[in-house]
Amino acid sequence: MKGQQTHNLKMLQWSFREIKEGQLWPVALALVLIIASVFALSALANRLEQVVVTQGKQALTADSVFVSSNQLPQDLTTLTQQRSLDTSNYTRFSTMAFSDQGMQLVMVKAIESNYPLQGEMVLVGDEGAQSNIKPGELWLDERLFAQLNTEVGQTLSIGNADFTVSGRIAEEPGMSFNPFQQMPTVFIHQQDVDKTGAIQMGSRVQYRLFINGDAAAIDALKSEIELQPSDRWCDENSGSRTNEVFTQTQQYLSLSVAIVVLMAATTLVLTCQHYVSTRRTTIAMLKSLGATKHWLQRWLVTQVALLFVTSAVVGSLIGVGLEFLLRIPLVDLLPDPLPSYGIYPFVLAIGTSVVIALPALSIPLMGLLNVSAANVMQAQQVTGSSKKSLWLIALPIAALGFAYGYNQMVWMVLFGVVTLFAVLAVCGVLINRLLAKAPVGVSMKLALSRINRSPVATGFQFGALGLSLMLIATIWLIRTDLLSDWQQTLPENAPNAFALNIADYEQQQYLNVLDENNIERSEAFPIIRGRLTKVNDEPAKQVDGAEEKTDALRRELNFTWANTLPEYNETLEGNWTQTNGVSVESEVAQALGLKIGDKLEFSIASQTYTAEVNTIRAVEWREMKPNFYFIFTPDVLANFPASYLVSFRLDDTHNDLISKLSRDFPTVSLMDIRRMGDKIRDLLANIVLSITVLAGLSGVAGLLLIFTLLRLNLSQRQQEVRLYRTLGASRKRISTTIWAEYGIMALTASLVASLGAEIVVASIMKFGFELDPQIHIWLWLLLPVVAFCTLFLVVNSLINKLLIPINKAFS
Repeated sequence: MKGQQTHNLKMLQWSFREIKEGQLWPVALALVLIIASVFALSALANRLEQVVVTQGKQALTADSVFVSSNQLPQDLTTLTQQRSLDTSNYTRFSTMAFSDQGMQLVMVKAIESNYPLQGEMVLVGDEGAQSNIKPGELWLDERLFAQLNTEVGQTLSIGNADFTVSGRIAEEPGMSFNPFQQMPTVFIHQQDVDKTGAIQMGSRVQYRLFINGDAAAIDALKSEIELQPSDRWCDENSGSRTNEVFTQTQQYLSLSVAIVVLMAATTLVLTCQHYVSTRRTTIAMLKSLGATKHWLQRWLVTQVALLFVTSAVVGSLIGVGLEFLLRIPLVDLLPDPLPSYGIYPFVLAIGTSVVIALPALSIPLMGLLNVSAANVMQAQQVTGSSKKSLWLIALPIAALGFAYGYNQMVWMVLFGVVTLFAVLAVCGVLINRLLAKAPVGVSMKLALSRINRSPVATGFQFGALGLSLMLIATIWLIRTDLLSDWQQTLPENAPNAFALNIADYEQQQYLNVLDENNIERSEAFPIIRGRLTKVNDEPAKQVDGAEEKTDALRRELNFTWANTLPEYNETLEGNWTQTNGVSVESEVAQALGLKIGDKLEFSIASQTYTAEVNTIRAVEWREMKPNFYFIFTPDVLANFPASYLVSFRLDDTHNDLISKLSRDFPTVSLMDIRRMGDKIRDLLANIVLSITVLAGLSGVAGLLLIFTLLRLNLSQRQQEVRLYRTLGASRKRISTTIWAEYGIMALTASLVASLGAEIVVASIMKFGFELDPQIHIWLWLLLPVVAFCTLFLVVNSLINKLLIPINKAFS
């Protein structure tokens, strides 16, 4: 028994030494990358899924909800009363909140005392917690106490109305977070809406009616209510913008992780193949000394088990940290506390690594067991059971199909990766064929001859090296370009404040204050909310592919009218008229296939208006000036009540004036873009951090693959180089040729990768972010340096062994 334990301990020690001093450490690194990447993605995806499920079940706070941008129809109210359905009214709008110490744009949610019909609301004041609101009460988001420097019991103004702060909102019913609502929330009672004076024509207002009742009764109610363009029903299965963001986030993360896993798996396969090629003589020698096949199996299994255990522990720990970093850009979308991801990510990560590693390790290792003891004297071709294990290749293929079968983006990119691999391989081979015709030295000519001798093997090496370098460069360039170029999207003197919800009777007085203080401003535009409903008497939503190309059909828009078009909009087609006309933004016109003279129908406050397209305009939305999808001639909408919008530019000397202006016009909503700058910078910093993490992860995987490829290629040259030395070639000649060969390989691959990265990034920036692409000179200098440094580490670690003459190698 003691002898067996000693034997097992020695085998364990030998296995550790084999991993440490042998060729298996890249396998461990590849496994760690796979486990960490899959763990981080699955943990984050698991949390997002739980949030989405919670949103679907709890966000409604009722069995069904009627949502509209107009006042609730009387027919709906009457029918719900006749059928004894439980209902609760809700109105949401934005306005200014004022304390003695400050002001803040807030989102007001006006609710009734029976709200919510489902779920729980917790309001905490001096008298403890309560779950319903009463007339005259005001409850604040936690953030507002600091932003307005106020406390419970103090007076706060909401629009024209004064309230005493009742307490803080501890828990909202349903979803307590909304990534698209950056304004803090306040709760008031439905009866107090009118006295705020904040709802004007053109204001962004949403009305809801929450309904509880039998499913059949609610279905019958829906069938009797004719929906207007701004009306919709929401139920548990209704999608949301939050869900879309989560889905897109998971797709992008899946894509990044798929690329990392692909490179790590390739490293795994190549490294294991290399390990097998270097251990055939060792296995043959052990067999010649009496080692049985069973003992060799135990020895190899022990090494693999040690690799998996170590990789699982290290990979899981790194995965926890990676999930935290990837979650940072989503911090405003996720609730607090977060749902736990449980043990599932760990099981999935380990399972994925096993599925990938099983064929990558088992096939070559099972073949290694068939090496004959005669290999000590003469190398022989290994055959046998390794061919029987080829069915294991089906495991990762099936797993890939199961994991990404639904994700078209991943398959498209993987297809693009394969295509790029082939293109980079061909480019590398062609460049070196051209270099071979140039007048070069003897060492360089020998190096080029060696490279061009095997075009298929050379193409594979160039493709793998070039693709790895290009992926690293592409992710890094996107990161740096997004960080630097976003600031260039705003003109230097762009407006940095917007005043909206200006009533018609106070418009001129408000503008006079701005003009008297020499504040540069735009003209004041009347604002009316509405929807485009028909194009040439056909429903606009039925235009082929229009909803996917533009969001102008999916929501209410700001409409305006004017005697002339804004001078900062370029007219592309047509001529401005004074009657029955509408000017259309060019992207909407393209999405809907509009042309001059087309008849458009609009729904505004449940009324229908028509106009003919007289011009098509190019709009630069990033100029931060008042811009619109549709601008009407005055005769179409001039008699319709509207509120006004104006933009202007502030500096620090205007702070006191703006504070006074806001208090003198309490119902006017002021959006100070300067205050949003910090939020934008924080958001960009988080996005850049996430991209940096992915870039670093891809960089490690790419460099590991490059290192493995170069090391494998050098090791395959071992016998050839030793033969040259035995035949009398000088050490200097061979060394110079090797350095020339791999120098050419690194230079060619890095230059091809730089060109590929420039093309890919330019396309992404131009068509994905609408930013002007630029040439990155530093990339063409830095990428060859990265390739040369990696090459130096590999060649320098093996060149001394390669230069040993063959007679000394076996002495």
